[in-house]
Amino acid sequence: MGFYDFLPEIDRYAEDPGTVERMNLRHKMIIKPLEQEIAGKRVLDLAAHDGRWAYAFAAAGASEVVGIEGRQELIDRFDQFPRAHLREKVKLICDDIFDGMQKLIDAGERFDVVGVLGILYHVMDHFRLFQLVRQLGPELVIVDSEFAQRPGPVILLMRERTDNELNSIPQIEGQEKALIGVPSFPAMSAMADVLDYDCHWLDWEQIGNGQRQHIGDYYRPKDKEKKRGTCLLTPK
Repeated sequence: MGFYDFLPEIDRYAEDPGTVERMNLRHKMIIKPLEQEIAGKRVLDLAAHDGRWAYAFAAAGASEVVGIEGRQELIDRFDQFPRAHLREKVKLICDDIFDGMQKLIDAGERFDVVGVLGILYHVMDHFRLFQLVRQLGPELVIVDSEFAQRPGPVILLMRERTDNELNSIPQIEGQEKALIGVPSFPAMSAMADVLDYDCHWLDWEQIGNGQRQHIGDYYRPKDKEKKRGTCLLTPK
């Protein structure tokens, strides 16, 4: 049994068992061990997609979850999620994550936990993102991202199509390809350090070899350009 076993009831996931299994394993590693840190807390979920992580935060006991997502059509799917008492704890806002965070800061909003789950390698302004996050005052920042497997603190520039709902939203009107940056593991650690965060990397080796079929991006060998990883940022 996994947390996301309900997803096949939602149109998008009805015939996508690989994504369901992938989400279950990621929930097991990223959310489940942090339930005590999430319970009773106010959470911000950046690039919330269809609310699947926001929903998980709510189920983990968050008092309130605010999600920012740039595509309204994804937000509209959230109505299909079960358990109304969890949906009622979630507010999804359609906005660019940078603009949305600045509006929250200007309004004096504060959050205990911030989720940066699957968005960091779809943006260019990584340091600005974490500067804005820091102004929201979280005790815990959860980062899950692709990272460049380079030896130093570098950012690998790439292009990706904007018509894929898993990719960047357009950065200018009518843009078909966005420029994105994939930070290296040392770059992530460096950004955390100068913003006075400790950076703790999760050990994905806890998932056995026989369960890795749908999460292979967390186990790419060192000769591959990118590898996925997860880190927790906490104030020093």
